Amino acid sequence: MLRLTHRVLTLLVCMAAFGGLLCAQNWKTITVRMLDGKTGKLITTSTFLVRVDHDPTVHADWVAPNEDGTGKLSVPRSASLLSIRGTYDSSMVIYVNCDSASEKTNPIDRWYSIAEILTSGVAAPNGCVKPAEAAKFKPLAKLKPDAIPTPAAKPGEFIFFVRKLNWREQMQEDEFTH
Repeated sequence: MLRLTHRVLTLLVCMAAFGGLLCAQNWKTITVRMLDGKTGKLITTSTFLVRVDHDPTVHADWVAPNEDGTGKLSVPRSASLLSIRGTYDSSMVIYVNCDSASEKTNPIDRWYSIAEILTSGVAAPNGCVKPAEAAKFKPLAKLKPDAIPTPAAKPGEFIFFVRKLNWREQMQEDEFTH
């Protein structure tokens, strides 16, 4: 009887471990870096707002902050595209993503391929800095002086640039919320 109980317990432990491995394999992990569009410095936030596959549902709980200010994003294995934003001042005020900064009146969300992020890494374009200011960014300024340089993303890493709302945008936001 004791031997049978021991076998059953061993079998249950093995099944639980195998089930845990299966659950772990249903998620893809991406490192997220949010940088200031003017300075290129890492911005830490308590909340990243993630959307996948053009679904309007926002998943703030999919990102765990790392000690270095980056985020560890876990997305379902079935997801193919992502869009991400960040909040500031411990509130729900959302940064403006610099990849759509050229659309002043109606910024749109840009969608990025998760497969591309995982295989080669993706650095979103920085439309918040003027080409004359681009020389402040050292990594690629010497290689392409006319381009707005961005840091190189490693495989599994997504880098995006943001800026705070300007005073006009803040006034519009305040009018909209009241």
